Amino acid sequence: MMDLMEAIKERRSIRRYEEKSVPEELINKVLEAIRWTPSWANTQCWEVVVVKDNVLKKKLQETFAKGNPAIKAIVEAPVLLALCGKLESSGYYKGEAPTKFGDWLMFDLGLVTQSICLAAFSLGLGTLITGLFDHDKAKEIIKVPEGYELVTIIPMGYPAKKPSCAPKRKEISEFVHDDTF
Repeated sequence: MMDLMEAIKERRSIRRYEEKSVPEELINKVLEAIRWTPSWANTQCWEVVVVKDNVLKKKLQETFAKGNPAIKAIVEAPVLLALCGKLESSGYYKGEAPTKFGDWLMFDLGLVTQSICLAAFSLGLGTLITGLFDHDKAKEIIKVPEGYELVTIIPMGYPAKKPSCAPKRKEISEFVHDDTF
């Protein structure tokens, strides 16, 4: 089994995929990682649309801005995971959002996104977190109901080439503050 720190350090954004389908067993392992992801008060505010249909992928691709480096990945990847969140669920208590940040949907979906990417990487799959697309049009294409938002579309498949080295990272001393900022 892959070491967690190794996965965190070595996982990269994959924009090119092999023409090879992903077995259901591996997709289900990634979905199991989603199932066990923590969330605000265990609200599990996420819904995932697994897109394999090439016609739907082509329609989703059309929602991406020209020049977006993810545009080819949307149709090349054998699987897309469209990650949606239920509004006014995470971060709410008795119908109210008591924290400064209100709806915690983005926080919880960020946790799920990390779970997806690390689980996929540990299984030899590549992923790409996308966000620069027309969310409302994409939502219509995959029929996301009222009360939910489509947050990200994550292409997933076997990487076409070995990813490059990690970009330069800040040293710990550059972002950690003792006792006060």
